Amino acid sequence: MRFKKTRRGIEGKLEAVEAQVLAQCAGELLELLGDSEAVPDDPIAAMVGLPSGEVTTPGDPALARLLPDAYADDAEAEAARDFRRYTEADLRAGKRAAASVGLAQLQPLLDHGGRLVLDRDDADLWLSWLNDVRLVLGTRLEVTEDMTEDDLDPDDPRAQVLQIYGWLGWVQESLLTCLDPRVS
Repeated sequence: MRFKKTRRGIEGKLEAVEAQVLAQCAGELLELLGDSEAVPDDPIAAMVGLPSGEVTTPGDPALARLLPDAYADDAEAEAARDFRRYTEADLRAGKRAAASVGLAQLQPLLDHGGRLVLDRDDADLWLSWLNDVRLVLGTRLEVTEDMTEDDLDPDDPRAQVLQIYGWLGWVQESLLTCLDPRVS
């Protein structure tokens, strides 16, 4: 799959297996991000969208990478907790929305592949959720800048995931090369 700019928008031709891998990645990202937060007991907090109870850094390193602390040096600081309390729900919702759009656009392509056409807004959402998937995979694999596919034994189950990680980077780059800068 390679994206290219056309009169219709940004277009990519996907094989069914590519659509399936991308859909699985989007689905697993949605699962990791979880469902919408429960409605707080406090009606004022519910009205403005604040979570109920204590807000802490996620214990899962991959989720913590997607939802980082505002102050990396002091995650327990009151300012860091407040920042997380006021922003995490919206950040999660935005990430879920981007992955949901990608998953919905992939559904018609799962059986036979086909053409995917994105407008600029969709392309931005795709870049967002693809980046999130790569952050999760990179965290799980403990990827470093100089790591290559040759660093893992081909029989290591992580080797296939590392190949997907690299392929997703290539898909991202292909999409990025089709975008013109946004004018403010």
